[in-house]
Amino acid sequence: MSTQRYDVLTLGETMIRLTPPSMERIETTRQFDLHVGGSESNTAVGLARLGMKTAWLSRLTDNALGHMITNTLSGFGVDTSHVIWTNEDRIGTYYFEPAVAPRSSRVIYDRAHSAFSKITANDLPLGLFQAAGARLLHLTGITPAVGVIEAAHQALRLAQQAGWAISFDMNYRAKLWTAERALTICEPFIAAADIFLISLNDVRILFGNATSGEDALKMLTARYPKPLIVVTMGSLGAMARTRDGEMLQQGIFPSHEIGRLGRGDSFSAGFLYGYLKTEGTDAALALRWGAACAALKGTIPGDLALFEFAEVQALVEQQGNTPQSLQR
Repeated sequence: MSTQRYDVLTLGETMIRLTPPSMERIETTRQFDLHVGGSESNTAVGLARLGMKTAWLSRLTDNALGHMITNTLSGFGVDTSHVIWTNEDRIGTYYFEPAVAPRSSRVIYDRAHSAFSKITANDLPLGLFQAAGARLLHLTGITPAVGVIEAAHQALRLAQQAGWAISFDMNYRAKLWTAERALTICEPFIAAADIFLISLNDVRILFGNATSGEDALKMLTARYPKPLIVVTMGSLGAMARTRDGEMLQQGIFPSHEIGRLGRGDSFSAGFLYGYLKTEGTDAALALRWGAACAALKGTIPGDLALFEFAEVQALVEQQGNTPQSLQR
């Protein structure tokens, strides 16, 4: 049983997502469906649905949209009591236009000058970052991408001083910054992390061509020897390289996808759940939990990972599709 107040603390921006119904285009729709979504809070919700104690730290404008966000997240088990409220600034929003091939989905961000983008290192609640505060701090590359660099560094330093584990999900967003700047700013977070999650596509954009997940893991391990590195590969599943050099590969659980957004965050939630439940001793099981959560999230509309523990566990315990250990 964990003695910490939280299993996982996250720091990040959560926005209001507006999506045209029935696959309409943004330019022709006359109504939008509203969702709450942000990478870090998506992961926190997924972990809470799996029974972990989670908290989300952010800065929000004290208005109806800000309270829509906290009400939604707290309603699904995430502690939002550490949110910093302000009467200034605005809530970030984004528009998502879903599509099927050959038409591509598109995203339009409207998040400039949001309340979260102005959070400072001094805003962080120092009393929270104690040894008994949490087991793990989860950060993503989106936070520094929106300009929150010093606060993210401060959270990292405070969590390290408190003895927490660190996970960092690269989550590169080309609409927010260049690959060169992303790598420059995020490198200290990657190097300090205990767990580094990244997609194969992001590896190719940021680090150079990788012909396979195994190739990507070898490239990243040479550059970042500390973290347990996880590379997600879409329909090819995911791979990990443990700190002792073992290569693991996990296939996907087939699912009928109706909600693409949030699958990566759900994978992160499942992986972190497996990692924390086994005290970091079973990366293969963590991969399996990640794959199961991602598959189930694909069947759920919206950004949030509203799966149930029992259905994720049933997938994890299915026969077959077990992680393979590759040659070191």
